Amino acid sequence: MGICLLCLNFLPQVGHAQALRIPENTNFSCNVGRRVGITDIQIKWNAPGVKGREGKIWGTDIAYYGFEVLGFGSNMESPWRAGADESTVVSFSTDVTVNGKILNAGKYGFFIALYPDSCVLIFNKNVDGWGSYFYRSELDVLRVATVQQKNQPVLQERLAYNFYNQTDASVEIALEWERWKIPFTVSVDVQSTTLEYIKDQMTGALGFDPPSLEQAAQWCLNQNIYLDGALQWINTATDPRFVGNPSFKALSIKSGILELQGKTVEASAIMEKAVESGTVLELHAYGKQLLGRKKVKEAMAVFEKNHQKHKGAWPTHAGLMRGYSAMGDLKSAIKHAKLALEQAPDATNKDFLTRMIAQLEQGKPL
Repeated sequence: MGICLLCLNFLPQVGHAQALRIPENTNFSCNVGRRVGITDIQIKWNAPGVKGREGKIWGTDIAYYGFEVLGFGSNMESPWRAGADESTVVSFSTDVTVNGKILNAGKYGFFIALYPDSCVLIFNKNVDGWGSYFYRSELDVLRVATVQQKNQPVLQERLAYNFYNQTDASVEIALEWERWKIPFTVSVDVQSTTLEYIKDQMTGALGFDPPSLEQAAQWCLNQNIYLDGALQWINTATDPRFVGNPSFKALSIKSGILELQGKTVEASAIMEKAVESGTVLELHAYGKQLLGRKKVKEAMAVFEKNHQKHKGAWPTHAGLMRGYSAMGDLKSAIKHAKLALEQAPDATNKDFLTRMIAQLEQGKPL
């Protein structure tokens, strides 16, 4: 049967850009991430295998030393692609340091200039290249030296990026392949990045939410940072015009901020208002806090206020026990300890008070 030439005109036209693509499993496509503080680190690479080439990887055409002209249209000296196929890409959601050198937040093509006893890590603006073939050194953002660890005891078949030794502010990242490990340390300024993260959130809907404003101000108070901004947040959180609530906790935060700013008279006045609104447990905790700061007289005043305001309810006698003990009046401390023991709501508190009574009766203050 002949072919209708007219019908051929209606067949779909397939351009070269639509050529059939069949997935190959030669190199594994990989993506790992880690969060340090509020900083997200992501690494994307293609992982080649050793495939029986142990001892023939490093310093060869596979992972060559220094910079080489790779050909195939590339006429510039290029470092190793730190993976296979497309460029390895590393991204950081905030500013970081790499082995102590500053690197701004962003996404970077990652290359390594290998040498027999050291390496140079290269972070480059081009994230869309095919490996190192069209590497351009003028797009380098950071170069930093590191030392590789050779002769690892376990063969790493597929090139991997692994995380080690993480702390609150840093993590070690290591490229591991064959018997080599190439580590480098990424560190973050947790305080400054967290503050910026909080400030960004406060410009949105959370900036109208009293609990969120209170939480943000509390963090700044704890860190002794951005106090003017924190005071503005806590003022909003306690302002009834903004559905704020001048609670004991919120007013305590405001008092603490004012005290750090050196406004001690205003801080004391705010704290007096807080005490008037405090629950029995809040005042008890505040008295213990004052004792921890060696403010015995102030703590005793709070314990007495709590006892009077809440008519001797639990745990006001336990507070007076602590206050009298700190003032050296062990006789009165024992008296209130025994009254507190009668009120103790559970075995844990009963055991604690029994031990405190025994200690006081031996003439030892708490």
